[in-house]
Amino acid sequence: MKKIPIIILAGFIAAGCNKFKSDINTDPNRPSKASGIQLIANSELSLPGLSSSPQGEYHAQYLAETQYPGASLYPDGGTSFYGIYQGPLINLEKVLTTELTPVEGPVANQKAVAKILKAYFFWHITDRWGDVPYTEALQGANNFTPKYDKQEAIYDSIFKLLTEANAMIIAGNISNEIMYAGDINKWKRFGNSVHLLAALRLSEVNAPKATIEFNKALTDGVMTANTDNFTYKHLADATNQSYWYGQVVNQNREWWALTETLVDYMNPINDPRLPIYGKKNNANIYKGLPFGTTVGLPNTTGYSLMGTAIYAQNSPIYLVTYAQVLLAKAEAAKRGWIPGGDAEAKINYDLAIDQSVRQWTGSNTGVATYMTQTGIPYNAGTAMQQIGMQRWVHLFMHGYEAWAEWRRTGYPTNLVTPGGRAIPLRHAYPPNEVFNNGTNYQAAVQSQFGGTDGLYGKVWWDKP
Repeated sequence: MKKIPIIILAGFIAAGCNKFKSDINTDPNRPSKASGIQLIANSELSLPGLSSSPQGEYHAQYLAETQYPGASLYPDGGTSFYGIYQGPLINLEKVLTTELTPVEGPVANQKAVAKILKAYFFWHITDRWGDVPYTEALQGANNFTPKYDKQEAIYDSIFKLLTEANAMIIAGNISNEIMYAGDINKWKRFGNSVHLLAALRLSEVNAPKATIEFNKALTDGVMTANTDNFTYKHLADATNQSYWYGQVVNQNREWWALTETLVDYMNPINDPRLPIYGKKNNANIYKGLPFGTTVGLPNTTGYSLMGTAIYAQNSPIYLVTYAQVLLAKAEAAKRGWIPGGDAEAKINYDLAIDQSVRQWTGSNTGVATYMTQTGIPYNAGTAMQQIGMQRWVHLFMHGYEAWAEWRRTGYPTNLVTPGGRAIPLRHAYPPNEVFNNGTNYQAAVQSQFGGTDGLYGKVWWDKP
């Protein structure tokens, strides 16, 4: 028998040991590299946090506290944006900066979806805080102290991302994606709808630019039906259930009722959405709780608590919807940004109400009667207020978006100031920024708010 040289044998043994060591230390269920779609899907799991928050509902005054008033009294203090950067945005940045494979759909479409989501998350962040880190953010260990970009520049970047995403989308769906089941045409319409709504936000600060961006989005193609709604669908399962189910059912917290402002607007005109939004009280009537009141509490029986559909385990979260797009088009027609004037505005306004009711109730039962109620038929003289009020009603439980629109338009005009405390105009920065990124934090506060990081400095687009 031939003898194998010792050195060669040793090499075989070493190679075998290394392979063995590699095998036993590799967990096949936790791959070291994530796919583009895995990263996208993981970022989508953070989407409910953009809506499911008592703080957002207080800022829009949809819900009032029934037992422990405190958060609805608008206390001072910063709110953290770290979780959005460290979670969904870092995942999306990885998709955009690494080489992907077409196994789960065209690479161009994977990256286009990542751009749309990045734009959407940053739109949410900048509207809440104002100037925030953007160009130097998401660099990990390469930069722990990113500078803050001006909100105006961030909006330009949002429009750029969405324009690029629209242009790069090609034929071919993507797989294993949880919002649209990979339907790339719906993603395209969603991205353009975000573009359109973000353009509308500039109405008071730069109407010419807003008009250009609005029409660009329309040309590229926006939502055309409720089936295009960007909806996060919770499951009837504890692993992916509604935040509100966990609060109301699991923890038996009847801490929230519809506000008096909301009920007193919806109830007299028989709004068909009200029975979905809330329950009747123990006297079998709809009664709203005055926002921010501390009198006569706790009281969980005298007021209309949230409707069962709102806190169901699998309740959906409507983030961007067809009805929103229609109301935006109605406003644009009234402003003269798109052709048609009041006639076009009325068409979109009427359809928006119909589609909103269908979204919330599953049918258009009651719409015909509702459209005859006082103050509801389109009126050229009060159109902006009517559009603003319908937007507020429609955006129920998406408080941060309704709050942004209230700051832009002033509607509703009758939101209250609990204990004389005005509604915040922004969120203060995370308290840790003073220590984590002090120089850039101080520069941002000084340039925007004269050195005071509080709740009442106005963001760039918020002009009287």
